[in-house]
Amino acid sequence: MNSLESQPEEVIISSTPQMIDISRIQPYEHNPRHGRNPEYDRIRDSIHNTGLDQPLVVTQRPDATDYIVHAGGNTRLIILKELFAETGDQRYAAVPCLLKPWCCESDVLLAHLRENDLRGGLTFIDKARAVCDAQKLLAEELSLDVISQRRLEAELRRAGYRITQARISQMEYTVHRLLPNIPIALENGLGRPHVERIRRLERAAYSIWRDRCSESAEDFEEVFTTLCRRYDGPDWDTDVLRSALESEIAAALDVSIHTVRVMLDAEMAGRELVIPETEERPEEDSPEPESATDESSGLDVDQDDGRSPISSSDRTSADESSPELPDQSNPSSAPDSDLLDDDVDEGSETDTELPSLPNGTVPSDLKSLRGRAWTLAARLAQRNGMADLVEAVSGKGLGFILRDVPDPTLADQLDEDSLSQLTMLWWQLAACAEMTFAPLESILPLLPDESILRRALETEDADLLFSSIWTLDPGHTSYRLWRPLDDRDWRDLLALMDTYRRIRRIAADTGVSVWE
Repeated sequence: MNSLESQPEEVIISSTPQMIDISRIQPYEHNPRHGRNPEYDRIRDSIHNTGLDQPLVVTQRPDATDYIVHAGGNTRLIILKELFAETGDQRYAAVPCLLKPWCCESDVLLAHLRENDLRGGLTFIDKARAVCDAQKLLAEELSLDVISQRRLEAELRRAGYRITQARISQMEYTVHRLLPNIPIALENGLGRPHVERIRRLERAAYSIWRDRCSESAEDFEEVFTTLCRRYDGPDWDTDVLRSALESEIAAALDVSIHTVRVMLDAEMAGRELVIPETEERPEEDSPEPESATDESSGLDVDQDDGRSPISSSDRTSADESSPELPDQSNPSSAPDSDLLDDDVDEGSETDTELPSLPNGTVPSDLKSLRGRAWTLAARLAQRNGMADLVEAVSGKGLGFILRDVPDPTLADQLDEDSLSQLTMLWWQLAACAEMTFAPLESILPLLPDESILRRALETEDADLLFSSIWTLDPGHTSYRLWRPLDDRDWRDLLALMDTYRRIRRIAADTGVSVWE
């Protein structure tokens, strides 16, 4: 069959309904909605009390004797058949219908998809399955072995269903990759943002496995699918999957889980992380000469072969989301609400950079400023491999604390530049949280019992702290931290320090004790 462009325009259906026997009308077998319509009871009550509020739109396949529902209406048809079987009432024996001329299979499928989208209530997996079904039907109708995502995007738009190629890619991944492994989670409404998180996690984990593990790609496939199936359930948690993957990769590489977290954070953010294969760095792995940086701006030049500690220029693809922020919807983890104007949800495909806010729009109350400080600290930590160390604090302090020092084994696993940036950033966060200044009775209950930081503070053992985290000469902060930080981290660090100053000023002006 030729392209859909060559097909004749649809004939306008008659406005005069015709009565068709209910037994001759069949539900559309490829209906996008796989689960029960949440409006089922309301629709049934309405039909039982007042009858159909509008005729069913039906069509008839060539050489068929029965009709099928053309554009939505499967739920109404099922209810009509049920009511007729239960009551025998002749009101349900024949129903008014509008007959639409047959066009092709994809036309019916897309008509149902458009109608369901218009009414809402379709899960992401329902939409994804329908789009993948449409891809197969269109390939057959266009006499193609396969139809590319770009071509599918164009054909769907021509048929009146607008969807981007990036979204089609997500849907194909959902149907072909995830559905066989986490069907329960998907059928229970796992949405697109969660799917994209899993996809980025798999990509990052596989990249590390491929580049650093001796095991084969088949081994990774077995690990990933086994873990997905193990944790599949209605209350899906991607963080649980990530923790399990971290354990598997750590065992395969014979490194600490924290090291794997650093790798994953960098990989998911599209940044380069340099971890030497041995403790002795070869000559060619020395830091880049000064000519590799733009001294006039103090920021790393965006070069394909440039190496910055932990982070490099963002190399994420256009269809991938930015690194996720901590879940601010969880009241047990978020100190306050109404934090930053640019906070985004998990599914956002925009950047998470802080905008330049006029002075008049900066929060002026402790609650909002504490929330702002926590958000900034969490972003910095997540983008630099320390996401598990920042914890929100509500109603006191600076809005957040550091649970512990970075994993000490990183000293043997990271190169000098990466380790220096990581540790200096930790000290900056510690300063903004007042970890070594806050009253012990306020800070100690917030720290885990096994925390090295807690033991050092509790025993006032400065040597334990300094021996547990590499502490460089403060005079090197500019070269080791400020210079190599990328633009986003630099702006967030400045904003965090500014937020700290504001909290302290407000506390001093109002006579409020920050830590009580």
